[in-house]
Amino acid sequence: MRTTQSEDDFVLETPRLILRRPTFEDYSGYATIMQSPRSVPMGGPLTHRETWGMFCHCVGSWTMFGYGALVIVSRATGADIGMVSVNGGPLFTEPELGWYLFDGFEGHGYATEAAAALRDWALNEYGLPTLVSYFAPDNEKSLAVARRLGGKEDHTAVPPDPTDLVYRYAK
Repeated sequence: MRTTQSEDDFVLETPRLILRRPTFEDYSGYATIMQSPRSVPMGGPLTHRETWGMFCHCVGSWTMFGYGALVIVSRATGADIGMVSVNGGPLFTEPELGWYLFDGFEGHGYATEAAAALRDWALNEYGLPTLVSYFAPDNEKSLAVARRLGGKEDHTAVPPDPTDLVYRYAK
């Protein structure tokens, strides 16, 4: 993994992916997911207003917390294929590692590769002591990614939604 960081930019690189901070141009792809039935495991579908607010949270988190969302870009094609993020602030009970992929990009290990890179950066370089991921109990695809990342179910953690499962990652 290679990290490039300046005051205005942040990039993580893996063998197959480039993870970069979102720009306004990324909003339409974000809105497509968050306003669709695919967002149900993430508390959606969201209204236009809610979607814009959450997108601004993803972007603004970098300024307020030093971490936030990254767009997942395929090195092979240059296509945006999803998003991975460390979410924080008052909307989350503790720093949360989250991810999603656009239609057609699941099943290739991209979510695991992107989430592992951001998890490793957050824990080992940024210095967070731990991260969690929140999941609806029936979100089997994301639960499988969490297990591949070494996450362990934490029955003592407090999820934002009481029905969610919590998986914890430590150094």
